[in-house]
Amino acid sequence: MTTLLTLVRHGETDWNAQRRIQGSTDIPLNDTGRSQAAAAAALLARRSFDAVVASPLSRAYETGSIIAAHLGLDVPSTYPGLAERSYGEAEGLTDSEVVERYPDDVVPGRESRSALLARATETLGEIAVRFDAGSVVVATHGAVIRALVNAAAPGTADRWSTPIRNGSVHSFRWDPERFRAELVRFDDPLDEVSEQTDDESFAEQNPLERRG
Repeated sequence: MTTLLTLVRHGETDWNAQRRIQGSTDIPLNDTGRSQAAAAAALLARRSFDAVVASPLSRAYETGSIIAAHLGLDVPSTYPGLAERSYGEAEGLTDSEVVERYPDDVVPGRESRSALLARATETLGEIAVRFDAGSVVVATHGAVIRALVNAAAPGTADRWSTPIRNGSVHSFRWDPERFRAELVRFDDPLDEVSEQTDDESFAEQNPLERRG
């Protein structure tokens, strides 16, 4: 049976605002991020959901918890496979610091895009089986969403200038036969016109993602 998966990028953190690479570093939401999570929750309330799941990193888990509370659902279950891409020794650095330290774009410890896609796909498959034929909110991260979007619908978010905003919503349908997520809507307005006030690009917050 088809499971609907609605992926939400976590709200803003101080490192997002400072343009620092976060990756697997556990940076919490700031007040703006909590407001973005609440705005996403109000948007999601236009549809019915069975559960909320989340990355174990606190910025995604708190985003998922705010959404779950608004929707009257249980606190999110966490899945390690939904965590942000690891950027190794570049985490905590700004773009200029990354360029200066790694001019050849070889960053020790950086997770490959293929590895990220493989674990995220496997995790979504696990979630789809657990909530078979249901509808699930998935609170996760920008690089995870971009990897899945690019795999499902090449050209949709291939350009790093295409924003994946904090609190933005992206809907998928799980195809169990092909074991993949099919994109339903990128930057989903959930049936109504919904303008996000934060127009900041994920690539601007995470310049390393567009490099390698």
